[in-house]
This record gives sequence, C-alpha cells and structure tokens, in this order.
Amino acid sequence: MEPTAYLETSIPSYLAARPSADLLIAAHQHVTHEWWQDAPRKYELYVSEAVLREIRQGNPESAARRLEYVRRLHVLRVNSEIRRLARLFRQHAGLAENAATDMAHVAYAVYYEADYLVTWNCTHIANREVVRRLTEFNREAGRHMPLIVTPEDLLSPDWEIEHEG
Repeated sequence: MEPTAYLETSIPSYLAARPSADLLIAAHQHVTHEWWQDAPRKYELYVSEAVLREIRQGNPESAARRLEYVRRLHVLRVNSEIRRLARLFRQHAGLAENAATDMAHVAYAVYYEADYLVTWNCTHIANREVVRRLTEFNREAGRHMPLIVTPEDLLSPDWEIEHEG
C-alpha cells in the first residue's frame, strides 16, 4: 500500500500557476512539477473540501487549472472533529485567527491519519516551531501526526531511507 499524502492548497496552486518572476517561488514551482511527475504513482493523494474551496477562488481560468490537477484525487470531508481540532491546533500553536484555514489542513491530515502533509506554506504549517508544538500536542493526546514536508523534502534521495518505518 502506498503512503498517503494530503496536499495543502499551495501544491495545486504552484502546479497550475504561470512561472513566477520571484526566483524562490519559481524554484518551488519547478520542484513541485518535478515531484508531481511521480507523486500519483508513489502516493495515495488526498485533498480536502478546504483545498477545493480555496483553489476555486480567484481568476476563473486559474481556478480551472488548479481544479484540473486535483480532479482525480480523493476528497476528504469535513466534520465537527476536524473543526474542533483546527481550533485547538491554532490555539496550541499560538497562531492568529488568520491561520485558521492553515490549521484546518493540519486537522484533516491528523484526523484522516495521512502519512504526509505536503505544503509550501512555511509560515503557518511547515514551520519548525509550529510543527514542534503540534507534534508534542498530538503525542500527548495519543493522536497521529503526519510528517509535514515540502515536495523538495520528498524528492531528496535520502528521504525515504531516513523515514522508513
């Protein structure tokens, strides 16, 4: 059975976006495309209702491109426990209200026990201190905690060796 990977909104957004003039974003876009070439064969990929809601926003043509990338992926449904976890995670991580949707992504990945949460959101999700706090909080509660990674992490030749089992 393939490992499961929950894709946060930044992944389909980077896949569908026109190349950025910002060198760091352009590099992230390139890495995301490189990772995507094998991802559907290596992982069981998921998005959530929250991802679908976010990628439908904005320019209709851009939204259509984003939706095309996720159209064959499994969609995780929201429930009251995910909403509760998102609130708890935001509070425990010490994040402002504007991080509520970001913590919803973590809540989906935790609730559905994804192996990985794949994101480029390094402000509120793939942030070392946020990950530390959430890992500790979930461990104390006996909850599963996915590995929070970027596509670049998953492309590393040593990644699978370092994280087996």
